[in-house]
Formats: sequence, C-alpha cells, structure tokens
Amino acid sequence: MRVQKYLAHAGICSRRKAEEHILNGLVKVNRIIVTELGTKIDLEKDKVSFNNQPVILKQDAPKIYIALNKPVGYVSSCSRQNSKIVLDLIDIDERVYPVGRLDKESKGLLLLTNDGELHNKLSHPSFNHEKEYIVTTVYPISETGLENMAQGIVIDNVITRKAKVKRLSKNKFNIVLKQGKNRQIRKMVGKIGNKVDTLQRVRIANIKLENLEEGKWRYLALKEIKT
Repeated sequence: MRVQKYLAHAGICSRRKAEEHILNGLVKVNRIIVTELGTKIDLEKDKVSFNNQPVILKQDAPKIYIALNKPVGYVSSCSRQNSKIVLDLIDIDERVYPVGRLDKESKGLLLLTNDGELHNKLSHPSFNHEKEYIVTTVYPISETGLENMAQGIVIDNVITRKAKVKRLSKNKFNIVLKQGKNRQIRKMVGKIGNKVDTLQRVRIANIKLENLEEGKWRYLALKEIKT
C-alpha cells in the first residue's frame, strides 16, 4: 500500500493532504523520513509515523459520513491557525476530515468522513460530481454576466468548465459546478464586475442541505452513502 493511502485509511487526513505532509518531511517509515510519493509499505512489517506520532491502521474502523451546515466564520480544515474550524462543530470521538473546502466567508453543505477512498472520488474533478450553490451579489447581475459564467471565464490563466446557471432574482442566482477551484465563484463574479454578498452550498452530488440547521450536522443515510 502507498504511504499516502495508508495515512488516509488511518483517518489522519485526505490522500491529497497526506502527499503534502510527505513532501514536507512529516512522515516516517521505520523511523526514516520519506519524501517520495510512490513509497510503498508492507502492512505486516513497516511502522509509519506522522509528526513523530505512530499511525495505526485499524482494519475494522467504522466508516463515518457526516453532512454539516457550515456557518460563516469557520475554516474547512483540521488544523487550527487562530481560527474556528469545522471540527469544533462535530461532537464525536472518531477523527473525520472535510471533503474539499468551503471558504471562511461561505456557508452551507460540507461533507466530512474518515473514508479516504470516497474522499478522493468526491474531491477529484475527473469524477464529475456536481456542487450546487446559491449566490447573492452586491449589485444586480446582468444576463450577459450569467451567460459568461455558464460558458466559462478565464481565472488564473485557465478557463473554467461550463456550468449550469439560473437566475433567482435581480441579484441572486443558482450555479452548479463540476469543479472546485480556490474561491472560484467569487473570482467568477469578480470577473463580470460584481461582488459576492452571500454564498451558500446546497448540494454535493446527491447529498442535499435541505432543512439542516446552520451549525448542525447529521450522519448520512445508507441510501445516500451507496449512491
């Protein structure tokens, strides 16, 4: 098993984050720092540590899937950097980590899990999972602006993928993306000469926010997990 997959299965972090930790020299195999992402380990013989703490893979650890309605002001991270983090809102003993990010100024649906494989499938754009948002803008938004966002806008020298965009009022719209670049919607709105007032995620793939109260969380239903 590759060491980054081992860390993800052990519930330490996502596989992508594990790769960052490896490159930063925070992971050891048999007391030796490894910085090569393709490093494989023998589950029977090798000992893995992260931040000088042993990492034990619990083969029978139950998989946990949580939907959280994240309020504004919380950071979608497991590491505290003088900010409130989403794990402050989850009162369970098991370690889970966020699937993707929802920036500090945004609110709405955030998934958390200790299932590294599912985390990878929901996070990677190649799997084409939809993410749906409701956005209000400071100024009325033009039809041309909505069309431009739907067709794709150049951000950081890369054009965004086509999106489904629907007007809800003069300064509110619904947008469905199949990618999740850093602060993408805010940058798209900025490119058309406007500014985001509020941004709420209401759906990830088949998981909907619905009536979940802000700051509250729930376990996913079995049907949701299977889908």
